[in-house]
Amino acid sequence: MLLRSRTPRTAALVAAGVSVAVLAAAAPQAATPLGVGDRLFPYLGNPGYDVQSYDIAFTYKGDNSKPLDAVTKIDAVATSALDRINLDFSHGTVRSVKVNGLRAGFTTKDEDLIVTPSRSVVRGEPLRITVEHTSDPVAGKEEIGWVRTKDGLAMANQADAAHRVFPSNDHPSDKAYFTFRIRAPKELTAVANGRPVLTTRAGDHTDWVYRTAHPMATELAQVSIGRSTVLHRQGPHGMDVRDVVPTKDVKKLTPWLDRTPGQIRWMESKVGRYPFENYGLVIADATTGFELETQTLSLFERDLFTRPEYPKWYVASVMVHELAHQWFGDSVSPRTWSDLWLNEGHATWYEALYAQEHADMPMEKRMRAAYARSDAWRASGGAPAAPEGPVPGEKISIFRPVVYDGSALVLYALRQEIGKEAFESVERQWVSTHRDGTATTADFVALSSRVAGRDLTGFFDGWLYGKKTPPMPGHPDWKTEAPAK
Repeated sequence: MLLRSRTPRTAALVAAGVSVAVLAAAAPQAATPLGVGDRLFPYLGNPGYDVQSYDIAFTYKGDNSKPLDAVTKIDAVATSALDRINLDFSHGTVRSVKVNGLRAGFTTKDEDLIVTPSRSVVRGEPLRITVEHTSDPVAGKEEIGWVRTKDGLAMANQADAAHRVFPSNDHPSDKAYFTFRIRAPKELTAVANGRPVLTTRAGDHTDWVYRTAHPMATELAQVSIGRSTVLHRQGPHGMDVRDVVPTKDVKKLTPWLDRTPGQIRWMESKVGRYPFENYGLVIADATTGFELETQTLSLFERDLFTRPEYPKWYVASVMVHELAHQWFGDSVSPRTWSDLWLNEGHATWYEALYAQEHADMPMEKRMRAAYARSDAWRASGGAPAAPEGPVPGEKISIFRPVVYDGSALVLYALRQEIGKEAFESVERQWVSTHRDGTATTADFVALSSRVAGRDLTGFFDGWLYGKKTPPMPGHPDWKTEAPAK
């Protein structure tokens, strides 16, 4: 995710409310919300099972102010014995739940849907959980989830909002394969992560099916429905580069979209082959205040490409920021949200490197400016790998400057410390070793130490966890500014 300051935070936080309506269910006693113990989001995710795949069907009737009918099927494996199964879900009406084909009881507590199967689940048992529900796109006051565009819908689920759209184990540590089935009026186009599998037109509607070829974190799911045109061009190795564009803007936006294949080739020259089946941009006619790296189909505001005050070099570098996330954050996902710096620091690094190589915007100048502000960023938001929790009611407030330029600064310091050749080796090994998986800050420290041939724990302790920014290797003259009182 890349936040842009021109949009007030309140406008960026278009949101779904937190309540879940429940229709007649046999409620278990003393239902309790659970979590996987994430330091920043303690109740996010759920223990006791490992999701293998999601199959999610949405029926959209053409009015983005009304709930969508939906069915979410979750295939999982129990990792412990379970009398109850907790799912993350809010802002919808649950109509029924089945576990392995048998009707189950359910209730809600806070943002958990708590399911009581008709019999206890034993460890190692396959689970098929089927939830019939609605998915409400109408904004509340806290979070994202569905984004209402001028002609339909798109998704923005980072960091804690996929469960406002569909029931899930909503934590990046539990990645899974996804199938999306979307029914929409025939005049609209529906697109989702992954490859198109089937399109069927019947009467006044069209059914669309998409499936991912790689596992995905819930926060990276994307479904776009609107008056759109899907544009295709060829990328490196013959890969499909597809973009979803408001039909009225095809001519205006095509020159920007023509840049993507070259940007993919540039990223491959830095870190290795693109990790997924396809890539492209979904351009939404909506105001969010950010762009978002939804897997294989990054979400962008239309205004980024149409407002004249944005320099061309800046727009291109933002495109590269979200593209870089496909390696850093999507293919290699954070094990916990405290590892967010690995996502945003790397995306910012390649954004800045692209601007240096293509627009004569020196990396060193940007990093020196970041160094000057680094102590203030740490004082207000925590250290890069120990960020402070979100502001109440603003869960995306974890996306502070310290996880962007403040974390890219850590990578700059690492390159200064171990040299350009070793640094580039770390980057390539990182994305190849952890492809399609999750990784932690400790994993990155260990890899960097192996490549450097020496223990870098002390170096990283200061740069990742220190309240004060350490001296910059090779730049003894760089100074930090005192934080404001």
